[in-house]
Amino acid sequence: MKNPIIDTAGQVRQGEELDFERLHPWLIQHIAKLNTSTQLARPSVTQYSGGASNWTYCLTYTLENAAVFELILRRAPAGTKAKGAHDMGREYRLQAALKPVYPYVPQMHAFCDDPDIIGTDFYVMEKLQGIVPRKNMPKGLNITKNETHQLCLNALDSLIKLHLVDYKTAGLSHLAKGEGYIERQISGWSERYRKAKTWNVPSGKYVMAWLQDNQPSQEHICLTHNDFRFDNLVLDSQDPSNIIGVLDWELATLGDPLMDLGNSLAYWVQADDDRIALGTRRQPSHLDGMLTRREVIDYYLAKTGFKVESFAFYEVYGLFRLAAIVQQIYYRYHHKQTQNPAFKHIWFFVHYLLWQCRKAIKGQR
Repeated sequence: MKNPIIDTAGQVRQGEELDFERLHPWLIQHIAKLNTSTQLARPSVTQYSGGASNWTYCLTYTLENAAVFELILRRAPAGTKAKGAHDMGREYRLQAALKPVYPYVPQMHAFCDDPDIIGTDFYVMEKLQGIVPRKNMPKGLNITKNETHQLCLNALDSLIKLHLVDYKTAGLSHLAKGEGYIERQISGWSERYRKAKTWNVPSGKYVMAWLQDNQPSQEHICLTHNDFRFDNLVLDSQDPSNIIGVLDWELATLGDPLMDLGNSLAYWVQADDDRIALGTRRQPSHLDGMLTRREVIDYYLAKTGFKVESFAFYEVYGLFRLAAIVQQIYYRYHHKQTQNPAFKHIWFFVHYLLWQCRKAIKGQR
């Protein structure tokens, strides 16, 4: 009997089904644990509900000895994609190289760049068995204030550990240019927002101009995740304050660690935030025992030794970047490139995020 607090996937969304005519034989050929079985039945297939970016499936095989073997398959979504986005090969190779020096990464199994299999690149990896803290902790999990506080600190420590990885020794120097990261991010996300703009969202010109004019004079280069949130962590089911995995490496690169923290804080909804923020919360950062955004910044700076006069630039950048990501998602829905009904009204969130940017800018002044 499955543990009810362990993370599980749900029904596959309409229009996002996998074609197993070619996929099933490919998996048997490329996954060692499958190609030793004879007359192996097709797996049961479920899909994780996020689905805002890459589509993620759980494939559950029953082996000859009745043992259950689960795999995670990641593929790009349908529709128009931003240049460089949804690169499954890059995501696969990055995690394979990072695994030996950062144990939170799942084990990679196989990568496929043959579009004849399921119509796009994809890769298959280990299924980590644990708790994923999504919008709310799973029912049946009783976590105390002290345990929540320790989970929060452990999450931040795992981000700090990533920022301290020697990416050159790990063979990841080729991952990105590194130097000039801040300028590239500001110009890049500004351009992505402009290209994805629809009639029902603001131009964003004021925020983009402020970011362009207020770039820090110094940058630090390290390995950054760029989507570090609680719902991309896997927790130990026996000790929920302990982190056993970090997921979703699509946006990882060589970048500035303070910008990575700013990205995380854009998702960090705390208990005393307004109703709109609380209504769009995607992770349990509001729980009693979690740090506030200000406390997160102070903790990170104290642990890393970084010195900044003001965190406003990184805060505004994180909020604007999230607005651009949300707008790209809405653009696909607006142009009927995806049918996920969860995206129908997210244009309103773009308005809110840009308002938060302006609010942070005025607060800085």
